[in-house]
Amino acid sequence: MMVIPAVDVLDHKVVQLVGGELGSQKIILPDPFRTAMSWVEKGAPYLHLVDLDGAFGKGNNLQIFKKIIKECGVPVEIGGGIRSTKSVDDLISAGAERVIVGTKAIKEPDWLSMIADKHPGKIMAGMDTKNGSLVVNGWQGSYDVSVESMFDTIREMPLGGVLNTNVSVEGQMGGIDADQCRNFISKCPHRVISSGGVTAESDCKTLSRLGAEGAVVGLALYTEKIRPWEWDRPWFS
Repeated sequence: MMVIPAVDVLDHKVVQLVGGELGSQKIILPDPFRTAMSWVEKGAPYLHLVDLDGAFGKGNNLQIFKKIIKECGVPVEIGGGIRSTKSVDDLISAGAERVIVGTKAIKEPDWLSMIADKHPGKIMAGMDTKNGSLVVNGWQGSYDVSVESMFDTIREMPLGGVLNTNVSVEGQMGGIDADQCRNFISKCPHRVISSGGVTAESDCKTLSRLGAEGAVVGLALYTEKIRPWEWDRPWFS
């Protein structure tokens, strides 16, 4: 299982929010491109880019993300406010390895099916959860579809995976919720990348044991609470 650095961009700066709440920034860095490249220079095998401006309806950061995709030299997945076929097509044409679609995918599963068929293996369904329920619109609202029902909906789609962010523990540096991760990964019909609460190497080992393909890590990397570039198998657990 690989550790994937998160580069979350809000107001055109790299930030780390607590539980997705605006104003809760614990990290603010001025240059998304330089930040992304710094992780690659430390050996990161993959990057996770999130357009928080797009998620919160404040514009987007797609031009700088396209530059990162073009120049970073490692595969990139990107999400945050991607709610149109044109945006997906554009990012895949720009070289994104995978495009994460969340709110629109959950609200419009027929569109998700269409875009997955159009780009097999390139689309990730973003299923963000809080207290076991799906949340949408930049984690600002719940949606009346169960996780299990969504699993049934996506079961036969040619997805590139599912990203599950556990908002309940996101950014709090308190560790993962192993029971929630076990439940989600074991029931999901696609490979899973987990996010939320990854704070120590032990969290990564737990996720690896539970079958996660990757772990998206933010604050714990930025504060160097975990240093996967120093592990016996750098960036892999």
